Amino acid sequence: MRGIMSDWLVYTGTGQPHDGIDSLSPPPPWRIFEGGPLIDLPPDPPRVSAGSLHQAENYRPAQAAVEQVNAALYLRRPLLVTGRPGTGKSSLAYAVAHELRLGPVLHWPITSRVTLRDGLYQYDPITRLYEASRKDAADLDGEEDAGRFVRLGPLGTALLPHRRPRVLLIDEIDKSDIDLPNDLLTIFEKGEYHIPELARLARQEAEVRTADIGGRATVSGGIVLCNAFPLIIMTSNGEREFPPAFLRRCMNAQLPQPDRATLTGIVRAHLGDLASQSDDLIEHFFARRNSGELATDQLLNAVHLIHHARVGTADRLALADKIMPFLRRVGEGLADTDDD
Repeated sequence: MRGIMSDWLVYTGTGQPHDGIDSLSPPPPWRIFEGGPLIDLPPDPPRVSAGSLHQAENYRPAQAAVEQVNAALYLRRPLLVTGRPGTGKSSLAYAVAHELRLGPVLHWPITSRVTLRDGLYQYDPITRLYEASRKDAADLDGEEDAGRFVRLGPLGTALLPHRRPRVLLIDEIDKSDIDLPNDLLTIFEKGEYHIPELARLARQEAEVRTADIGGRATVSGGIVLCNAFPLIIMTSNGEREFPPAFLRRCMNAQLPQPDRATLTGIVRAHLGDLASQSDDLIEHFFARRNSGELATDQLLNAVHLIHHARVGTADRLALADKIMPFLRRVGEGLADTDDD
């Protein structure tokens, strides 16, 4: 049963799907967006991997992270999630989308070459010119199919006027160009963006493709304005500092490394009864963290393999060491690893 102090939580972190998002309070007056016409969330893909579903159902965030997710939902603000690799930063986005029934997560992985426009939309003028050259100029309506050459990116799709907020994962934002956080800040504040290639057309409406599988949306006047502000979760390994203006407009969650009790709970959530047979592996994992950085999924891999390999007692920890190499040793720089 939820306590008095947790009655305000829409996202609970239990992994049990519900429609609590419909009871979310109205936004602050300065965060009201009135895009339309409203569109429904797309359905989940017909083929969702069992592994992805398992991860979303069994992810258990710390209470502080749960509260920050809810603060972001109430205030219609993006959430910056910071933590070492393997602490579950990316998994948080999938867990929230699953529990609150917010449809497929929109994923935008960041590199140093990514620009704001990459996240908003792509326009393919070359293909359009090629198709136009194959038609009789007298029969060509240059505006008829302009939307066919526009595809919205993950951020651009998240800002469509959905009835319920989309979940957008901006992964490893600390790898971005120095200007991207400030560029994002403008979009986050306005909740809208323009597509000049469509805005200059005489026709008011154009159908474009979205980042969803088979997705289509209608854009009027080349302007996209959100309605339900998306839940934007940005992950960071803590490798860089962000501008103060960016930080003060984001909610912030720091994901700590799990302690012994939390590790046991994570193993139990993912592997059931194997947790009770893995006290030595959990303790070994915890002790090795004093010498270097390890990720929780390495422990899960070791527990699963050692159980099914049925190795002897003397060989368990030796095999675990091979399955759990350090991502970095104490005093070394961060390794280039994928977050979970």
